[in-house]
Amino acid sequence: MGLADARAMHPSLDVVEADPAGERRLLGQLADWCDRYTPLVALDGEDGLLLDVTGCTSLFGGEKPMLDTMLAQLFEQGFEARAGLASAAGAAWAAARFHGKRIVAPGGEVELLAPLPPQALRLEKPVCTGLDSVGLRSVREIMAAPRAPLARRFGREFLMRLDQALGRIDEAMSPRLPVPELSVERRLAEPVVLTEDIERLIHMLAAALKSDLERRGEGARRLSLSLFRVDGAVSRIAVSTSLALRDPVKVRNLFREKLAAIACDFDAGYGFDLARLAAFSTAPFDMRQTDLAGETDVAEDDLALFADRVRARLGPSAVMRPDRIESHIPERAVALRPFAGKVVEGGRPRAPHPLPPERPQPERPVRLFDRPEPVEVPVTEIPEGPPMRFRWRRALHKVVRAEGPERIAPEWWRSAEDMPERDYYRVEDSEGRRYWLYRLGQHEAGKPPPRWFMHGLFA
Repeated sequence: MGLADARAMHPSLDVVEADPAGERRLLGQLADWCDRYTPLVALDGEDGLLLDVTGCTSLFGGEKPMLDTMLAQLFEQGFEARAGLASAAGAAWAAARFHGKRIVAPGGEVELLAPLPPQALRLEKPVCTGLDSVGLRSVREIMAAPRAPLARRFGREFLMRLDQALGRIDEAMSPRLPVPELSVERRLAEPVVLTEDIERLIHMLAAALKSDLERRGEGARRLSLSLFRVDGAVSRIAVSTSLALRDPVKVRNLFREKLAAIACDFDAGYGFDLARLAAFSTAPFDMRQTDLAGETDVAEDDLALFADRVRARLGPSAVMRPDRIESHIPERAVALRPFAGKVVEGGRPRAPHPLPPERPQPERPVRLFDRPEPVEVPVTEIPEGPPMRFRWRRALHKVVRAEGPERIAPEWWRSAEDMPERDYYRVEDSEGRRYWLYRLGQHEAGKPPPRWFMHGLFA
């Protein structure tokens, strides 16, 4: 109906502009809230959610109490929702949209679907129009019709939808969020608001998770805390560790730093009535023998825990580590990566692709510039001698000692145009300062003189 006709019939009609993007965000928030019932939640079109509650209904007293609780809580939040529960996703979809609230017993799919129109099979509109044109106006008539002519006229997807709704074939489900390897949760009789109470709750959850990790001989590498607010909002806080971790105190300290970092944006509202701690990534836990005093070599562990707490407070890029790379190009020989990106072997980190210790390494400056800076060289020994003096950053330096040249060329698979050959020199000026210079180009007749650049400083 047109808007003008509708207003003519109902002058007090309230009209609101459609907001598809806002509705998608709202549906996503509702999906996050439904995570309290099952971790397997998927979006179903523009107005529906699909929940796999296999094995979860007993936590709520059965199927009917779970369905009643879910609909009542949605109503309290201001939503009018319909729900259906069945062994097959297609049957549950039809029960929710054509009955409003119904639990279909296993094997009752035919009784549910038979009197419903073809739209209950989640068919496209052209297919439903075609079925209506041949006199098939209910699922009962479709089930009674021969399958081969239906497949030839409407395609195999039509029969697949029918079999999915009847539970004859399985239907894949794609959850919005990854499923954790381990998780523990606690439902609270009274909502918590204070950060101190949340930290104590994290400690209790981590202690419960520790026993599960010990049985598997593992520790957590990536943890996520989900806090469900009483008004339906969900806060998710994630931390990662450099070492496999399962100590509740250390887990609590990591989340304490994270909570401190997001304190300005963290809104507890009227409190949280459900908290869940999940381990999305685990690794073998390294068990080490302690001495009589119960001590171990904790220097490396302390460094890893310090880095984890700093990254939890300031972000994953707050602590970086240099990794050596098999390249003789100075700016490509080392790459900075987040501290947590170490390769784990037996629960402990190691540097990837370590260079053989017996390989002789040329001397390199302590400070290497990201971008080499141009240098003026008025006098040099020809053809391949070092500069006798140079001007850098408006200061003139006289060279008293020099070593070189050390020629560095690009790898064979890179073109010379990408990075021409460089001749590096280690030079020392009259005041004892040492520099790393390189020459780009050669002294050749009829060609421009070579250019010089400053690439680093020695200690």
